[in-house]
Amino acid sequence: MTYQGVLTKMETEFTSPIQYYLVFENDFINMNQLLNKTITIQFVKYQCLNCGLDKPIFRQGYDRQCFYDVAQAGDWIMRPELSTAHLDIADRDLEYEKKVQLQPHIVYLANSSNVKVGVTRKSQVPTRWIDQGAHEAIEIVEVPNRYLAGVTEVALKDYVADKTNWRSMLKNDIKDENLVEWRERLKSYIPEEAKDYFIESNTETNLEFPVFKYPEKPKSLNIVKQHAYTGKLVGIKGQYLIFEDETVFNVRANEGLVVQITIH
Repeated sequence: MTYQGVLTKMETEFTSPIQYYLVFENDFINMNQLLNKTITIQFVKYQCLNCGLDKPIFRQGYDRQCFYDVAQAGDWIMRPELSTAHLDIADRDLEYEKKVQLQPHIVYLANSSNVKVGVTRKSQVPTRWIDQGAHEAIEIVEVPNRYLAGVTEVALKDYVADKTNWRSMLKNDIKDENLVEWRERLKSYIPEEAKDYFIESNTETNLEFPVFKYPEKPKSLNIVKQHAYTGKLVGIKGQYLIFEDETVFNVRANEGLVVQITIH
């Protein structure tokens, strides 16, 4: 059976283990059902997620021009502290920015390769943690806009990591941490304007990923360069497909590529 479509990040369902879905325009694939099956991924062409043209993808599924034009790729996406919608100041599209920035945001701790601090919209919990491959996470602050979440994250980055080591995450090279203790330890470093939003009592969320075999030395698949790859799918974690030969494919990093997927 063969499917074809433009890659976007896999949709997920918070179950135990997590369910993954690859959604194309006219089809979707429950990726969990492909575990222990051999599949071929073949690069067909580019398709920018904004303009739809066959132009090389620059970042986040957009070609270079669209990346610097669309509201969905503004600097405030990656750096929430740069948000300005709460001041009625536009970056690229004030209406869009108000819709996204002026809603409840969570500052959280997640443990995927190590404990890290991050920011997400409240509506994206626990999706964000799943996408990062975190096996445990906890909310520490809930604020009314993205800017406050951003400045809180910046303040806490001096005391806790803000990046995930993708290799360690995929190797499952992790240790359990007491995130409630971490939350209490970091409380005093929360900036004054966000102190009232600290979450006093909650418990950590645990996540289970559908992985039969973790790679010892994960090697990343460049499907554009290789054009086609065939392997046995043995796990899914974060937004990565894990294959028996220790090849891993980051679906999210390949958004905007049209691929053909054949199930053998």
